[in-house]
Amino acid sequence: MVLEIRETSTASLSDMFSIPQEGDEVLTVRSGDNKVQKLFRMCRKYARFIGPGLMVSVSYMDPGNYSTAVAAGSAHKYKLLFSMFVSNLMAGFLQCLCARLGAVTGLDLAQNCKKHLPHGLNITLYILAEIAIIATDLAEVVGTAISLNNLFGVPLAVGVILTVVDVLIVLMAYKPNGDLKIIRYFELFVSFLVICTVICFAIELFYVNLGPPKEILRGFLPSDAVIKGDGLYLSLAILGATVMPHSLYLGSGVVQPRLRDYDITHGYYKPEEEDVDNNHEDYKPSYEAIQETLHYTVAELLVSLFTIALFVNCAILMVSGATLYDNDEYADGADLFSIYNLLCSTLSKSAGTIFMLALLFSGQSAGIVCTLSGQIVSEGFLNWTIAPGLRRSLTRAVAITPCLILVIVAGRTGLSGALIASQVVLSLLLPFVSAPLLYFTANKNIMSVEITKDIPNTRQTVSRRGKYTKLSTVEEEEFPLQDMDSSEDTAPSNSQVESAPEYKDMSNSKLVNVLAVLVWLLISGLNFFMLISFAQGQEVPM
Repeated sequence: MVLEIRETSTASLSDMFSIPQEGDEVLTVRSGDNKVQKLFRMCRKYARFIGPGLMVSVSYMDPGNYSTAVAAGSAHKYKLLFSMFVSNLMAGFLQCLCARLGAVTGLDLAQNCKKHLPHGLNITLYILAEIAIIATDLAEVVGTAISLNNLFGVPLAVGVILTVVDVLIVLMAYKPNGDLKIIRYFELFVSFLVICTVICFAIELFYVNLGPPKEILRGFLPSDAVIKGDGLYLSLAILGATVMPHSLYLGSGVVQPRLRDYDITHGYYKPEEEDVDNNHEDYKPSYEAIQETLHYTVAELLVSLFTIALFVNCAILMVSGATLYDNDEYADGADLFSIYNLLCSTLSKSAGTIFMLALLFSGQSAGIVCTLSGQIVSEGFLNWTIAPGLRRSLTRAVAITPCLILVIVAGRTGLSGALIASQVVLSLLLPFVSAPLLYFTANKNIMSVEITKDIPNTRQTVSRRGKYTKLSTVEEEEFPLQDMDSSEDTAPSNSQVESAPEYKDMSNSKLVNVLAVLVWLLISGLNFFMLISFAQGQEVPM
């Protein structure tokens, strides 16, 4: 029995009063009902894309962000929420470029560097990217070790060693060239850690007396506190801790599995065993796959960044601002080591415990994501043939070794210095790592996609109204084609199918290119200004 649904307000009279075939059941619904159904289908489809944006958002709430947000809140209360919001805007803009690059080319940022840049420049960028990965990984190690020390009394050296757990999780769970279902399970695990972090800070905000809402809202508006005194240094530190190099490689890589799954399902791409072993290096998404997934991918990314990541960073700043601001006894010593004791003494032991739990969850999830970024970097730039597990273990070992030495030699002071040094290194590397992203997304040759006219292993038939082609594949989908005469009931002719290929230019518009250059210049200028100030001996709070 076939169920035919007709919309009384938009259907033509001939369709509305056509006589159904025997055995068909006709159900007439109102336009409002149809809009509700469309909205439901859209939400259900959006739910299938949840995951990559959450993984990217983890990069923006790691222990480096904790350190800068605590310092900013204790020194200026809520006034630097504006800096937090602007940094998030810049991060969101760059991540949209990353998602577009990965979706259109089918390659992540590292793979594009290997394919389109001279060998010497590619090797140089690889070295810089690996340094950024190690510096970021060092911050995750420090944050996790601090949380374990405060929560369970685990010695710092032992806590540093225990951070290899996240490497083992990635080794067992994540295979970027594997089945999409396995990848979604991995994304679900990371999302669980992120949700735990959000819940911890939602509870934390109930413990704190934040004051009148107007004062918090004013913090999101520009003020002289952003540029006066140490406010500028703290704003720069927030920027350096928010827009992190490894997140650019991650954002351009995690969008590909859904594109590839769409093309495999609909017959546009049939991977061989060699393709799977090489992480689908020669795969390029079809135009249909890009059209089907890109908008939802970007939407999920922005929603994750401007809800979860922004909420967590603002919550850290507000908690420290409400408890430590104007408190001479605690404000000067506010850092990741002392914040637990400060919250326990000013609020309650539960408040300090919840904050450290949030640090543990975010540090662990950020460590997993950083390890995944390291895999993307090494495989993309060099396409190494050694086992991925060995590559990841080497990267984590490089990050753990200096932490262990500093813990043994200098204790907590050494780890604090390592955390500051890692953020300075990231600030220095960001302009070099982000420059190729702007170049690739503005290049019409790189960002052009062939419009598929002949779909392998599919049968094409034209619908009654002649505006859509229905493809008989694993799942029947409809794709817009050129308008044809409504009387045509046959598939396009062979001459149409075999004509010269057409390409769609999906590079940045002029406006986006101008904005990209301005963002790059602003980030580069501010970060270098901070580094120059640091080199001149001025204190740069991190």
